[in-house]
Amino acid sequence: MVSAERTRADEAEQVVFHVHSVSKTYLTGAVPVLALRSIQLDLTAGEFVVFLGPSGSGKSTLLNILGGLDTPTSGDVRFRDHWLSEADDAGLTRFRREHVGFVFQFYNLIPSLTALENVALVTEIAERPMNPREALRLVGLTERENHFPSQLSGGEQQRVAIARAIAKQPDILLCDEPTGALDYPTGKLVLDVLASINAELHTLVAVITHNTAIAAMADRVIRLRSGEIVGITRNTRRARPEELVW
Repeated sequence: MVSAERTRADEAEQVVFHVHSVSKTYLTGAVPVLALRSIQLDLTAGEFVVFLGPSGSGKSTLLNILGGLDTPTSGDVRFRDHWLSEADDAGLTRFRREHVGFVFQFYNLIPSLTALENVALVTEIAERPMNPREALRLVGLTERENHFPSQLSGGEQQRVAIARAIAKQPDILLCDEPTGALDYPTGKLVLDVLASINAELHTLVAVITHNTAIAAMADRVIRLRSGEIVGITRNTRRARPEELVW
């Protein structure tokens, strides 16, 4: 029989991020702006999490702190057994390089490189890279690997950006409005790719959005307003991207 202590230990081992009392204040001129207020949150391996809230709610600030692009003004952030809130610039750079994949609203592909070359560029600095062709296969772009960004649709470019992010086999995939620049059908294709990556690679996927429809495909939905978490709900069933309506 498994002891309660062992069960709790197993659960603790699955926590990827532990966020404790995190606040973030920016200075706008001489005026302090509180972007995050005492955030308490755990994120676990293999989850698909949606951060939902209006513009200015703190979603992007929280994502930047989780991704090591920013640091909290107060509070602690732990990634597994590493305290990110205490890391220096070199430590945060190493964390981003080894553990985090980013997907943004705009694709930021290098125009003079093919889809395959854009993905391969990241694998050159990764510790345990995936074959770039395998990354493109996972996002359904095997037949477009030799095309330049200008020859690809917006949805295809976003899928190249996802392939680039997953090619270093990150523990976490952080997505900031990944469907924001896409039309409705194309957005659902991109969400289907993210769901597949989450399922096949067991990657923790965190998506920030103001689109409430996307919340239905998450394991957990974390709602923010005015820099605070105002609600966390767990879906009893994850919707498939093709079921979403917005």
